[in-house]
Amino acid sequence: MSADLFPARRGLCLILSSPSGAGKTTLARALLASDAGLIGSVSVTTRAPRAGEVEGESYFFVSRERFEAMREARELLESAEVFGNFYGTPAQPVEEALARGRDIIFDVDWQGAASIASILPQDTVRVFILPPSGAELARRIHTRGTDAKDVIENRLRAAAREISHWDEYDYVLVNRDIPESLSALKAILQAERLKRRRQHGLPGFVAGLTSSPAG
Repeated sequence: MSADLFPARRGLCLILSSPSGAGKTTLARALLASDAGLIGSVSVTTRAPRAGEVEGESYFFVSRERFEAMREARELLESAEVFGNFYGTPAQPVEEALARGRDIIFDVDWQGAASIASILPQDTVRVFILPPSGAELARRIHTRGTDAKDVIENRLRAAAREISHWDEYDYVLVNRDIPESLSALKAILQAERLKRRRQHGLPGFVAGLTSSPAG
């Protein structure tokens, strides 16, 4: 059946946040790979490109001066400094994608999620991902490479700070099993896509249904 028979829909911003080690990035990649209607948010950054990274696909690479100008002009939905480099989400590509009915997935911390939600409150769906237990979270953080003890302790404290913001989210998902959690994310996304307020073509569609001659 032709797609133009269905009502037009505005896209949504699906935001995933979690403490380090809870499986957020794995779930985001799996959801992206499984849903052709979902695209990933492309950030702008001041760091240099790494081998294999593509401008406009991996990141938008800009100078520090350009980044600061974008932030001053409020062209970013959110921004953060990580290890001396700046990262942010350009507003214009997101706005354009939403207007075309495309859904965008974001992998950001609680501060980024709060910033995006404050600018696009009607378009944002926030999902917080929790680990199955504190012990499992600590185990994952401890087994990430060969970090020094102080680095591990900093990561554990950062995880606790991130978790403290769980109640600011629309959905909370305990990631005990990746396939199970992925199924839950798919269900959330589908339900949010069907919300009446996002289907801005519904009034005309329904008017056409009710004005059609009886068959």
